[in-house]
Amino acid sequence: MRAFRRWWLQRKAGDGEWAGLLRPAPPGEWISLDLETTGLDPKQDHILSLAAVPVRDGRVLTSERFERRIRADREFGIDSIRHHHITPDEAAEGVAVTAAVREFLHWLEGRTLLGYHLSFDLAMLSPHVRGLAGFGLPNPRVDLADAYAARARRALPNAPPNLEFRHIADSLGVPVLGRHSALGDAVTVGLCWLALQAARGSAYSTNGE
Repeated sequence: MRAFRRWWLQRKAGDGEWAGLLRPAPPGEWISLDLETTGLDPKQDHILSLAAVPVRDGRVLTSERFERRIRADREFGIDSIRHHHITPDEAAEGVAVTAAVREFLHWLEGRTLLGYHLSFDLAMLSPHVRGLAGFGLPNPRVDLADAYAARARRALPNAPPNLEFRHIADSLGVPVLGRHSALGDAVTVGLCWLALQAARGSAYSTNGE
């Protein structure tokens, strides 16, 4: 079904602006994505920041990162500020969400997406992506929580896995960098993914700091 959808979208997109999204995902590369938002309801809340970093050749490539602060389309309160530490004045200095998403899609192209509970981030992006491209993101995707849960269940089949973000990072020996900042979380997810892939869970590094 996924192959048929990609074929249909390629016919629809042709060589237009969004053809890059339909290119085959390069093997051995992931784009670790994270958003900070005004809340947790994709139908009502808005994106405040978007960050993504390539994960390739055993490294999280911060020198190639994509990062944008986004202007909120609605007011947000103190509970939201406590979570992501972005003030209304800072948000007002951001770019329009449509412009940011357009840039991101051109940067992303067909590469595989990686995230922690990635479905939320994709739900927040979905209306903007569809408004621009006319279709949802066709990219392959991997969720860190799902991958970690599968590993935990193999080790302890009868114990429910702890999928809290800090627990995953701690259990893999990965430092939590800038928690609740889009870039910090994207980098941490990338490091966790590399640790999961490594035979001993210790081969990770950053590049371009």
